Amino acid sequence: MPDFALHERLAADTVEAARWPLCRVLLMNDSRYPWLILVPARADMTEIHRLDPSDQAQLMTEITRASRALETLHRPDKINVAALGNMVPQLHIHVVARFRTDDAWPGPIWGAHPPRPYAAADLDRALNTLRALLR
Repeated sequence: MPDFALHERLAADTVEAARWPLCRVLLMNDSRYPWLILVPARADMTEIHRLDPSDQAQLMTEITRASRALETLHRPDKINVAALGNMVPQLHIHVVARFRTDDAWPGPIWGAHPPRPYAAADLDRALNTLRALLR
């Protein structure tokens, strides 16, 4: 979509892992949690219920696909899916693999700890593994 632009905060905090039919698939640059963010490539979109019905259905398909990818790669105890948008108004959906042993369990990840960016080699490895699975 020509008018679509990724919000500057998402661009600063993530690395693109894939482009799916509806969403940009982003890896959050926080090594504490396996964490994908799906951003529907629709201009000025802020809410799921404002997507047209076919995009809503496609979004659910892509959330399921991202969830399954994280399960395959990490075998988490739980997959969390959330669309908050309090700080970044652009519609984006967090898909996070959670473990009983992670730093924030059982609470939410938001604001629990400062991000721990991936080391360059670890980021490359994570992206290569993800990209192979997300194709």
